[in-house]
Amino acid sequence: MKTRVAKKEEVTREWYLVDAENLVLGRVATRIADVLRGKNKPIFTPSVDTGDFVIVVNAEKIALTGKKLSDKMYYSHSGYPGGIKSINAGKLQDKKPGEIIKIAVKGMLPKNKLARHMLNKLKIYSGPVHPHKAQQPKALGL
Repeated sequence: MKTRVAKKEEVTREWYLVDAENLVLGRVATRIADVLRGKNKPIFTPSVDTGDFVIVVNAEKIALTGKKLSDKMYYSHSGYPGGIKSINAGKLQDKKPGEIIKIAVKGMLPKNKLARHMLNKLKIYSGPVHPHKAQQPKALGL
């Protein structure tokens, strides 16, 4: 039996919808990263983007366990000396609700050029409405 390698042209993409209300961040992020990567498909190939699109709604209602809302810190650096900034998870969730999910999923994707293309298929919305009704997204079982 030969190993089959998927080609970019033969990949069919589907759309999935995730309602993040009261779901734990890490568990949701791992499932989303698997779907974006295409690991749920039998034609999965590590060097080809075989993943699907994922729509996340209610991003501001995602749950963090323990004291992570106050203790977990996110850092960014401008590149200049002394240019490091830090913000805790609670303030980041108030300021940019989808950013916590995006950072968590990005950390679970491979560290290569393909990850940027995979991350572009992730659509995050803070409220319950999204503009992707025409794509007829299926509910992603979590």
